[in-house]
Amino acid sequence: MGRLRVGTCSWKYPSWAGLVYSSRSPADYLAEYSSRYDTVEVDQWFWSLFKDKAPVLPRREVAALYAASVPEDFRFTVKCPNALTLTGTYARGGGVPNAAFLDRSLFLDFLDALAPLVPRIGLFIFQFEYLNREKMPDREALLSRLGPFLDALPAGLPYAVELRNPRWIDSAWFSFLEGHGAFPVLLQGYWMDDVAALYRRIYGPGRALATARPKALCLRLHGEDREGMEAAAGEDWSKARRPRDLELPPLMAVIRDLLGHGSTVFLNVNNHYEGSAPITIEKINRLLSGP
Repeated sequence: MGRLRVGTCSWKYPSWAGLVYSSRSPADYLAEYSSRYDTVEVDQWFWSLFKDKAPVLPRREVAALYAASVPEDFRFTVKCPNALTLTGTYARGGGVPNAAFLDRSLFLDFLDALAPLVPRIGLFIFQFEYLNREKMPDREALLSRLGPFLDALPAGLPYAVELRNPRWIDSAWFSFLEGHGAFPVLLQGYWMDDVAALYRRIYGPGRALATARPKALCLRLHGEDREGMEAAAGEDWSKARRPRDLELPPLMAVIRDLLGHGSTVFLNVNNHYEGSAPITIEKINRLLSGP
């Protein structure tokens, strides 16, 4: 059997008092969090690219603090700086070209800054934006740069890649990742295809990869309407405001299949998915403990 790790996207939410925390202001949010869950997604170092400044890197003392707050078996999934995955800076009209796009030296600097945390990192996630033709002519143009980048990274570390171009995710994409020692990240939400349906197309009976499974996979539950959910919740993330009870069972079937094939699965649940990540995780645990 494989290994399932279920956690949330970020962790410092006072409104999780009673769900995760003993109060709205615990002495150490992460320490209390890690007594309940065994993984968490970190995106605070993702927002790193600005028009007139060098990419922002983590502070080593923060990485050390996080490492000291969790048990030895706890694992972080860390979104790498978007300075590595944006083709240009954020701006109307596309901004200016990003010289740090898939720059190995920048990743090495990022890795060095995170040194105290590296033994606790389960995945380094490279998240790409939607790559329209102005940013990337086609998938082959991306792969021609992504492949050499992945091959040049330090060996022995767990790398994963998230694409936000639904038409680019097929059996060839999964095979490409395996060939370069990286793992897939699948997003449930926004404009992406339903993960359960996609999984059947890739690994279902009679498909090219029917007998194969990735050694690891990250499934990120995000939902469709971030802004709407934030407006509805305010700062109260203690309620499931938009239940997805019909969507969850097929996703759990995907997880069961992966675990049955020996895969390690990171399931990262965002507040934006239903309105409260801890409540969604309670539903997931009930579903997975059933038949």
